[in-house]
Amino acid sequence: MDRTKIDLWVGIFAAIGVAALLGLAMKVGNLTTSNIGETYTVTAGFQNIGGLKPRSPVKSAGVVVGRIDAIQFDSATYEARVTLKLDKRYLFPKDTFANIYTAGLLGEQYIGLEPGGDEDYLQENDKIMQTQDAVVLEKMISQFLYSKATETKE
Repeated sequence: MDRTKIDLWVGIFAAIGVAALLGLAMKVGNLTTSNIGETYTVTAGFQNIGGLKPRSPVKSAGVVVGRIDAIQFDSATYEARVTLKLDKRYLFPKDTFANIYTAGLLGEQYIGLEPGGDEDYLQENDKIMQTQDAVVLEKMISQFLYSKATETKE
């Protein structure tokens, strides 16, 4: 092979490598396009959202049913107001629970929806009333240590 063919193959492999790194970066940053079609917007209030970010998934039964659109601080209630965009194909009862979970031990955080039993469904601009905050590992450890320190020997 002459020098120009070798340079051409090196250039092709370098371009493929750059494209693969770009695709990986988009996947890690949740910037890839999702298969969510038309959506409706609901909100939920949390005392502590941990490391939750916009574009994080909203899941129910392990299936992505939406994405987090925005996170804002509500100065009237002193809690985080999370705006969710849910796929219109999936309807959830008005008494649905919204919990913040972590994928794995140190993975990304997402909102998990657990449907209730109400016959009426969430509509555009409704608020999910039942929420559970993110579990903060440092807080759990300090509570455990404090409870151990206050125990008396019998």
